[in-house]
Amino acid sequence: MLNRIKISKIAIFMLIGILFLTGCSTQGTVSNDETSSNKSEEESLQTRIIEHAMGKTEINGTPKRVVVLVNGMVDISLALGVKPIGAVESWIGDPWYKYIEDDMEGVKPLGKETQPNLELIASLKPDIILGSKMRHEKIYEQLSSIAPTIMSENVFDWKANLKLVSKALNKEEKGEKIVEDWNKRVKDFKNKLGDKASLEISLIRFNPDHARIYYTGFPGMIIEEVGLSRPESQRVKDKVVGKLTKERIPEMDGDIIFDFTADWKGDGQVEKLREEWMNDPLWKNLKAVKEGKVYRVNEVHWNMAGGVIAANKMLDDLYEYILNE
Repeated sequence: MLNRIKISKIAIFMLIGILFLTGCSTQGTVSNDETSSNKSEEESLQTRIIEHAMGKTEINGTPKRVVVLVNGMVDISLALGVKPIGAVESWIGDPWYKYIEDDMEGVKPLGKETQPNLELIASLKPDIILGSKMRHEKIYEQLSSIAPTIMSENVFDWKANLKLVSKALNKEEKGEKIVEDWNKRVKDFKNKLGDKASLEISLIRFNPDHARIYYTGFPGMIIEEVGLSRPESQRVKDKVVGKLTKERIPEMDGDIIFDFTADWKGDGQVEKLREEWMNDPLWKNLKAVKEGKVYRVNEVHWNMAGGVIAANKMLDDLYEYILNE
């Protein structure tokens, strides 16, 4: 009987010891969680200085209520995992581009990129506003009176804009990973190009009253980065686009012509002018036309959108049309 009592006492003491150790372990875990929580809280209160096209701006922590006034930065914000509370409408769409409309559900449209609605922006009480000096220099002070405002230099240099937006939204690690993935794709494309690197790529678009060649800008920068060439008449570095008259149709030639025309006004005038030019003898005499190397591609992906998601969609097309993949 005494032995049984001793054994029971020993078992009780062992159980108490186990519970004590478990309690200590649990307390240690809670302490780690509290440390992590405190660290996140500190980061959310941290003030950062962001240098941008209009100067320097203080941003407190990680912005949650983000307003975006540039189409390319809408694309970039979504790629970074940040859904804006408000954004300017897409150039084509009701109100968003097809490729982002699901991700933009519930986002407040704020007018056009060239004329955002300041009253609507203020009503959203944003933590940060993302815009571009190229579009919004004249209203920068008004925007800054609503919320800290960060401005890119232009709307088409998606890599520079990604870097800026990543820093402003406190998503630099994610931004670096996006660029790393892009660079891997570009390297793969260039490695597969071989002799096709000498192909001269013409970039054109028809508007309601004229045609354009894109020398640089979003599509031109990507064509150069992936290692493709341009026709001599299109090797212009100090202009984004050239407006043409019919007499200059020969300047549109190349080994391949990518035409990213879209009827963005919806009145049919673009298609009418495009058909008229393509029936002109000068057009029919182009090398790319004779060889069946004129490809009509998506203008949103190739020109209008201006962000990293669109850049990858443009690269998808280059894989298809240049490498047949």
